Amino acid sequence: MTDTLRQRLIRQRLPWPAIVAGGLVGLFILAFPFLFTRPFPQHLMILIFLYGVLGQAWNLLGGYAGQVSFGHAIFFGIGAYTSTILLSRWNVNPWLGMLAGAAVAVLVSIIIGYPCFRLRGHYFAIATIAAGEIIRLIFVNWDWIGGARGLFVPMLDESLLNFQFHTTKAPYYYIALTLLVASILVTRWVERSRPGYYLMAIREDTDAARSVGVDATRYKLFAMIISAFFAALGGTLYAQYLLYIDPDSVLPLALSVRICLIPVLGGTGTLWGPLIGAAILIPMAEFTRVYLGGGGGGIHLAVYGALIMLIAVFEPGGIMSLVKRFRKRRT
Repeated sequence: MTDTLRQRLIRQRLPWPAIVAGGLVGLFILAFPFLFTRPFPQHLMILIFLYGVLGQAWNLLGGYAGQVSFGHAIFFGIGAYTSTILLSRWNVNPWLGMLAGAAVAVLVSIIIGYPCFRLRGHYFAIATIAAGEIIRLIFVNWDWIGGARGLFVPMLDESLLNFQFHTTKAPYYYIALTLLVASILVTRWVERSRPGYYLMAIREDTDAARSVGVDATRYKLFAMIISAFFAALGGTLYAQYLLYIDPDSVLPLALSVRICLIPVLGGTGTLWGPLIGAAILIPMAEFTRVYLGGGGGGIHLAVYGALIMLIAVFEPGGIMSLVKRFRKRRT
């Protein structure tokens, strides 16, 4: 038997174990709230799913289009504030508020993105930092939306329609899981579509992409719109889950940095990288807070930095790069 034929047979057999393993993992994830009924495990998984959505949103812009943004807290915060204000001021249903927040975030992404996409590299990153800080300061000093005090989400009767659940976290778990699956499916579609190929061409060499007729600004805006949309959905989920928001919790630069670090650790420009990064970084942060009683709040940041330095030095492609290398060795 030749080596080529052997490799083909190996490739034909490999998918079946992967499908079985994937099915078992899927069943475990669906059954998780029934297997782990205590609040903390469910809370941890909700945060992993939420940050997986945010990481996937950032990945569309920073991973596939190569536009490193440190301003994604803008869209997250806009989603949280829009749904909360609509509910508290005009009694608009939170689900409609979620869509409204996503629409506002998309509009803001176009306003910010169009001029910022004229910049490249670290200049673009600096511009997103500046935009994020400007928005945060506006929200801190705007008394009509609560200012620095923040806003409490009005308490409603527990129901799916009201997007509030007071006796169990399980519904939030499944809502966060649904958002994560939706973000993965959209990313998969983008990855295999013509716009996705254009985005990757822009990431590799913007001038070369433009020379063959690719409208770089148009497709960067396309990536930013989808990115802002999912980040805003995550913001509404966060607001309805915690029932309180303020500029320091939904608009800080530290949140934008964390959103960026998640796909960088897992692997930028890959489908599963953001989820892997969230599954590593979020438990690390939560466990240090829980077991150190809040006294070691900066330890997880030090570990973040150490992990990123190790990845940057030894595996710039992130953990997914290690997975791909392992697969090549097996075949």
